[in-house]
Amino acid sequence: MPCSVALSGLVRDCATSMGGIVEAYIANYDDVTSKTVADGQISTIALATGKHFLRYTFRKGTGSMTSTLNVDPANGVNYVSTDLVLLFTRMETTKRIEMAALAVNELAVIVKDANGKYWYLGYDEPVAASAGDGQTGTARGDGNRYSITLQDTSTSWPYEVDGSIIAGLLGE
Repeated sequence: MPCSVALSGLVRDCATSMGGIVEAYIANYDDVTSKTVADGQISTIALATGKHFLRYTFRKGTGSMTSTLNVDPANGVNYVSTDLVLLFTRMETTKRIEMAALAVNELAVIVKDANGKYWYLGYDEPVAASAGDGQTGTARGDGNRYSITLQDTSTSWPYEVDGSIIAGLLGE
């Protein structure tokens, strides 16, 4: 029996589309107790009592999210890997401690892109750090910063999250 999924077509979108991400919200993976997908997007996210997502902000033009479809027909492999790169300026103790925590924890992440859309990473399995660095730079104009790459591997592209539920997920 052949494998197929119904196609529905796409029309050209003439709206402005900006690149980049604005901020990320990160929680421990086990703190997310359930997620509900309705009409192709996440409509609810439940958290364990007293738990919430934490806001991570960074300078404009320093964060990115890249999703890559990986296909191997011979082995029946089809998955999406998403790399979230976050850059935090100025090396200092508070940031060093946070980079170390991000590097070892299993995470759930929501990313807000420059178009005001929210994307969920960690739907199928935890998001984990895959790379990072800290550097002082050489010249005065070089960046002094920490950078961390968080990677998600999923059976699908990241799900969009209903923006109306974000405020309720933050402990602010």
